[in-house]
Amino acid sequence: MRITKFGHACVRVEYDDQAVVLDPGMFTEPEAVDGATAVLITHEHPDHVHVDHLRRTDAPIFTIAAVANQLADDLRERVTVVTPGASLDVGLPVTVVGEKHAVIHPELPHFDNSGYLLHLGEVLVFHPGDALTVPGQDIDVLLLPVSAPWLKISESIDFAREVGAPRNLAIHDAVYSEAGLGIADGHLERFLGARHQSYTRLAAGTDL
Repeated sequence: MRITKFGHACVRVEYDDQAVVLDPGMFTEPEAVDGATAVLITHEHPDHVHVDHLRRTDAPIFTIAAVANQLADDLRERVTVVTPGASLDVGLPVTVVGEKHAVIHPELPHFDNSGYLLHLGEVLVFHPGDALTVPGQDIDVLLLPVSAPWLKISESIDFAREVGAPRNLAIHDAVYSEAGLGIADGHLERFLGARHQSYTRLAAGTDL
Protein backbone atom coordinates (compact mmCIF):
# COMPACT_ATOMS: atom_id res chain seq x y z
CA MET A 1 0.00 0.00 0.00
CA ARG A 2 1.23 3.47 -0.88
CA ILE A 3 -0.49 6.77 -0.06
CA THR A 4 0.99 9.85 -1.72
CA LYS A 5 -0.05 13.37 -0.77
CA PHE A 6 -0.33 15.84 -3.63
CA GLY A 7 -1.30 19.51 -3.55
CA HIS A 8 -4.11 20.52 -1.22
CA ALA A 9 -6.89 17.90 -1.09
CA CYS A 10 -5.43 15.42 -3.59
CA VAL A 11 -4.21 12.00 -2.49
CA ARG A 12 -3.11 9.07 -4.63
CA VAL A 13 -3.70 5.58 -3.21
CA GLU A 14 -1.87 2.62 -4.75
CA TYR A 15 -2.71 -0.94 -3.83
CA ASP A 16 -2.95 -4.28 -5.65
CA ASP A 17 -1.85 -2.79 -9.02
CA GLN A 18 -4.46 -0.02 -8.77
CA ALA A 19 -3.78 3.72 -8.55
CA VAL A 20 -6.80 5.69 -7.35
CA VAL A 21 -6.52 9.49 -7.32
CA LEU A 22 -8.87 11.55 -5.18
CA ASP A 23 -9.72 15.23 -5.76
CA PRO A 24 -7.05 16.49 -8.18
CA GLY A 25 -7.94 20.18 -8.15
CA MET A 26 -6.39 23.50 -9.12
CA PHE A 27 -3.70 23.32 -6.40
CA THR A 28 -2.69 19.79 -7.45
CA GLU A 29 0.41 18.89 -9.44
CA PRO A 30 -0.65 17.51 -12.87
CA GLU A 31 1.49 14.38 -12.50
CA ALA A 32 -0.76 13.22 -9.68
CA VAL A 33 -3.04 11.60 -12.25
CA ASP A 34 -0.34 9.99 -14.41
CA GLY A 35 -1.02 6.25 -14.58
CA ALA A 36 -4.23 6.56 -12.59
CA THR A 37 -6.64 3.63 -12.86
CA ALA A 38 -9.55 5.65 -11.40
CA VAL A 39 -10.28 9.23 -10.34
CA LEU A 40 -12.70 10.01 -7.51
CA ILE A 41 -14.12 13.52 -7.07
CA THR A 42 -15.95 14.54 -3.89
CA HIS A 43 -17.58 17.76 -5.12
CA GLU A 44 -17.58 20.60 -7.64
CA HIS A 45 -15.27 23.22 -6.13
CA PRO A 46 -12.18 23.98 -8.23
CA ASP A 47 -9.73 23.09 -5.47
CA HIS A 48 -11.07 19.52 -5.80
CA VAL A 49 -11.61 19.10 -9.55
CA HIS A 50 -9.72 20.56 -12.53
CA VAL A 51 -10.70 19.57 -16.06
CA ASP A 52 -7.11 19.75 -17.34
CA HIS A 53 -6.17 17.01 -14.87
CA LEU A 54 -9.14 14.90 -15.95
CA ARG A 55 -8.13 15.26 -19.59
CA ARG A 56 -4.53 14.30 -18.80
CA THR A 57 -5.72 10.78 -17.92
CA ASP A 58 -8.13 8.36 -19.58
CA ALA A 59 -9.06 6.75 -16.25
CA PRO A 60 -12.73 6.32 -15.34
CA ILE A 61 -14.16 9.10 -13.17
CA PHE A 62 -16.44 8.52 -10.20
CA THR A 63 -18.26 11.53 -8.77
CA ILE A 64 -21.56 13.04 -7.67
CA ALA A 65 -24.21 14.31 -10.09
CA ALA A 66 -23.39 17.98 -9.44
CA VAL A 67 -19.89 17.45 -10.83
CA ALA A 68 -20.96 15.22 -13.71
CA ASN A 69 -23.49 17.80 -14.86
CA GLN A 70 -20.76 20.44 -15.20
CA LEU A 71 -18.35 18.36 -17.28
CA ALA A 72 -18.10 18.46 -21.05
CA ASP A 73 -19.47 15.52 -23.01
CA ASP A 74 -16.05 13.96 -23.65
CA LEU A 75 -15.39 13.74 -19.93
CA ARG A 76 -18.95 12.82 -18.97
CA GLU A 77 -18.65 9.68 -21.08
CA ARG A 78 -16.16 8.36 -18.52
CA VAL A 79 -18.21 9.30 -15.45
CA THR A 80 -20.04 7.00 -13.09
CA VAL A 81 -22.41 9.03 -10.87
CA VAL A 82 -22.28 7.94 -7.23
CA THR A 83 -24.88 8.18 -4.50
CA PRO A 84 -24.52 8.21 -0.69
CA GLY A 85 -24.11 4.76 0.81
CA ALA A 86 -23.33 3.08 -2.51
CA SER A 87 -20.66 0.39 -2.81
CA LEU A 88 -18.37 0.81 -5.81
CA ASP A 89 -15.75 -1.24 -7.60
CA VAL A 90 -13.17 1.24 -8.92
CA GLY A 91 -10.53 -1.46 -9.09
CA LEU A 92 -10.64 -1.34 -5.31
CA PRO A 93 -13.78 -1.59 -3.16
CA VAL A 94 -15.08 1.87 -2.20
CA THR A 95 -18.03 2.99 -0.08
CA VAL A 96 -19.61 6.42 -0.70
CA VAL A 97 -20.07 8.37 2.55
CA GLY A 98 -22.28 11.43 3.11
CA GLU A 99 -24.01 13.84 0.75
CA LYS A 100 -23.47 17.45 1.92
CA HIS A 101 -20.57 19.88 2.04
CA ALA A 102 -19.87 21.60 5.35
CA VAL A 103 -21.72 24.89 5.66
CA ILE A 104 -19.54 27.78 4.49
CA HIS A 105 -22.12 30.50 5.27
CA PRO A 106 -25.91 30.25 5.68
CA GLU A 107 -26.44 32.63 2.76
CA LEU A 108 -24.49 30.45 0.34
CA PRO A 109 -25.92 27.35 -1.36
CA HIS A 110 -25.47 24.13 0.58
CA PHE A 111 -23.38 22.17 -1.91
CA ASP A 112 -23.39 18.40 -2.33
CA ASN A 113 -20.32 16.40 -1.28
CA SER A 114 -19.64 12.70 -0.91
CA GLY A 115 -16.57 11.24 0.75
CA TYR A 116 -14.97 7.92 -0.11
CA LEU A 117 -13.99 5.01 2.10
CA LEU A 118 -11.36 2.89 0.36
CA HIS A 119 -10.92 -0.76 1.32
CA LEU A 120 -7.26 -1.74 0.88
CA GLY A 121 -7.30 -5.31 2.07
CA GLU A 122 -7.64 -5.03 5.83
CA VAL A 123 -6.85 -1.29 5.82
CA LEU A 124 -9.60 1.34 5.52
CA VAL A 125 -8.72 4.85 4.28
CA PHE A 126 -11.27 7.69 4.39
CA HIS A 127 -11.30 10.90 2.33
CA PRO A 128 -14.23 13.08 3.53
CA GLY A 129 -13.95 15.83 0.90
CA ASP A 130 -15.22 19.11 2.34
CA ALA A 131 -17.30 17.65 5.12
CA LEU A 132 -16.97 16.36 8.65
CA THR A 133 -19.16 13.30 8.11
CA VAL A 134 -18.15 10.39 10.33
CA PRO A 135 -17.96 7.15 8.31
CA GLY A 136 -19.76 5.05 10.90
CA GLN A 137 -17.10 2.37 11.25
CA ASP A 138 -13.56 2.00 12.50
CA ILE A 139 -10.98 3.18 9.97
CA ASP A 140 -7.20 3.04 9.87
CA VAL A 141 -6.20 6.24 8.04
CA LEU A 142 -8.16 9.49 8.03
CA LEU A 143 -7.33 12.06 5.36
CA LEU A 144 -7.98 15.04 7.62
CA PRO A 145 -8.93 18.54 6.42
CA VAL A 146 -6.90 21.07 8.40
CA SER A 147 -7.60 24.48 6.82
CA ALA A 148 -10.64 25.88 5.01
CA PRO A 149 -13.07 28.82 5.01
CA TRP A 150 -15.63 26.42 6.49
CA LEU A 151 -13.38 24.94 9.20
CA LYS A 152 -12.03 25.86 12.64
CA ILE A 153 -9.05 23.98 14.04
CA SER A 154 -11.19 22.87 16.98
CA GLU A 155 -13.58 21.22 14.49
CA SER A 156 -10.70 19.42 12.80
CA ILE A 157 -9.48 18.14 16.16
CA ASP A 158 -12.94 17.00 17.25
CA PHE A 159 -13.61 15.33 13.89
CA ALA A 160 -10.37 13.35 14.08
CA ARG A 161 -11.14 12.38 17.67
CA GLU A 162 -14.65 11.23 16.76
CA VAL A 163 -13.46 9.18 13.78
CA GLY A 164 -10.75 7.74 16.01
CA ALA A 165 -8.33 6.64 13.28
CA PRO A 166 -4.87 5.72 14.63
CA ARG A 167 -3.25 7.52 11.67
CA ASN A 168 -4.26 10.96 10.40
CA LEU A 169 -2.81 12.56 7.26
CA ALA A 170 -3.36 16.28 6.71
CA ILE A 171 -5.17 17.34 3.54
CA HIS A 172 -6.90 20.58 2.48
CA ASP A 173 -3.86 22.57 3.52
CA ALA A 174 -3.24 25.10 0.72
CA VAL A 175 -5.25 27.99 2.16
CA TYR A 176 -3.04 28.68 5.20
CA SER A 177 0.44 30.16 5.24
CA GLU A 178 3.27 27.99 6.54
CA ALA A 179 3.02 29.90 9.80
CA GLY A 180 -0.69 29.13 10.06
CA LEU A 181 -0.13 25.49 9.21
CA GLY A 182 2.55 25.30 11.85
CA ILE A 183 0.03 26.45 14.45
CA ALA A 184 -2.55 23.94 13.19
CA ASP A 185 0.04 21.14 13.21
CA GLY A 186 0.99 21.92 16.79
CA HIS A 187 -2.60 21.74 18.00
CA LEU A 188 -3.37 18.54 16.09
CA GLU A 189 -0.20 16.79 17.21
CA ARG A 190 -0.86 17.71 20.84
CA PHE A 191 -4.58 16.90 21.02
CA LEU A 192 -4.48 13.74 18.90
CA GLY A 193 -1.27 12.53 20.48
CA ALA A 194 -3.02 12.61 23.84
CA ARG A 195 -5.43 10.02 22.39
CA HIS A 196 -2.56 7.94 20.94
CA GLN A 197 -3.50 9.01 17.41
CA SER A 198 -0.69 9.99 15.08
CA TYR A 199 -0.84 13.11 12.90
CA THR A 200 1.31 13.82 9.83
CA ARG A 201 1.41 16.64 7.29
CA LEU A 202 3.41 15.70 4.20
CA ALA A 203 4.98 17.81 1.48
CA ALA A 204 3.44 17.37 -1.95
CA GLY A 205 4.68 14.25 -3.71
CA THR A 206 5.74 12.40 -0.57
CA ASP A 207 4.31 9.21 0.89
CA LEU A 208 2.73 8.26 4.17
